[in-house]
Amino acid sequence: MRRLRNRLAGALLSVLALSLTATGCAGSSGAASGAGDPTSSPAGASVANRVEPLAGRPEPRLPVTVPSADGERVTVRAAERIVPLSGSLSEIVFTLGLGDRVVARDVTATFEQAAKLPVVTRGHDVSAESVLSLKPDLVLAETTSGPEEAVDQIRAAGVPVLFVQAAKGLDDVGPRIGAVADALGVPAAGKELTRRSEQRIAAVRQDVPHGEKPRVAFLYLRGSASVYLIGGKDSGAGSLIEAAGAVDAGAASGLDKDFTAITSEALVKAAPDAILVMSKGLESVGGVDGLVKIPGVAQTPAGMDRRIVSVEDGVLLNYGPRTDQVLKSVVAQLYGEDGAK
Repeated sequence: MRRLRNRLAGALLSVLALSLTATGCAGSSGAASGAGDPTSSPAGASVANRVEPLAGRPEPRLPVTVPSADGERVTVRAAERIVPLSGSLSEIVFTLGLGDRVVARDVTATFEQAAKLPVVTRGHDVSAESVLSLKPDLVLAETTSGPEEAVDQIRAAGVPVLFVQAAKGLDDVGPRIGAVADALGVPAAGKELTRRSEQRIAAVRQDVPHGEKPRVAFLYLRGSASVYLIGGKDSGAGSLIEAAGAVDAGAASGLDKDFTAITSEALVKAAPDAILVMSKGLESVGGVDGLVKIPGVAQTPAGMDRRIVSVEDGVLLNYGPRTDQVLKSVVAQLYGEDGAK
């Protein structure tokens, strides 16, 4: 997935080959969620499947020339037909109030307002032909979007392509919203959305229980492909885990890479009290029942307590306008409803 064409997908490319050959983990490739186990479909579903646009509808003031994260300067003369190449960027455009101008989506844009738009990615690769067939006047891309040849083809056709720095944590929420809003000619709406998003995140953080910090390991799972990875220092989940008042168990155990193939030894060393997963990943291994069968999981405190935190793939690491909901869901599942006001 990658979830994320986005940064997660890019981070996984370096380890997928290893994980496909080096892991002997047992996982059901087509299993449904854990049989009858309430923790197989936890409260992650509380993240709304709709974005909440700002009140009013801003009118873009164009043309504008803005810096692109790839070092170029991009002039945007029109924004009537926008193609965002990640779910996170789509979410920002829709929440700014310009969703009616979006003509296509990436596979990770799964929220309700975007769900019926045509998909212009194959897996996590951009299809230049699909994009160009929709006659966009602006393409918004992540710095992890690719392949490079496809992006070059889109630019060669005369379509402005603005790269936005891929999200790594909570501190990226405001800058990413601002970059998109400036490119669309609605900087005031960008400031308003940034303020709203950051205030909501801060409000959730105020309600995080204080006390001993639980250790949380982020696992990336795709049972159908026998992909079982544990997140390390650069997985992108650390910021969210820390905001929830916890410790990133993978990073704390010395995993400096983004993702590492799961081994019993790595899990025992990480010693997580809870495991954070994407919901489809959890389903792909057979729910919680299947997850604890992966070698090493059952021997961790998280596995013994079946303490699993699950959030939808399309929103977990977006670091955008719905991140406050993601954080609230993680806190609620991690500590229980009584611990998250």
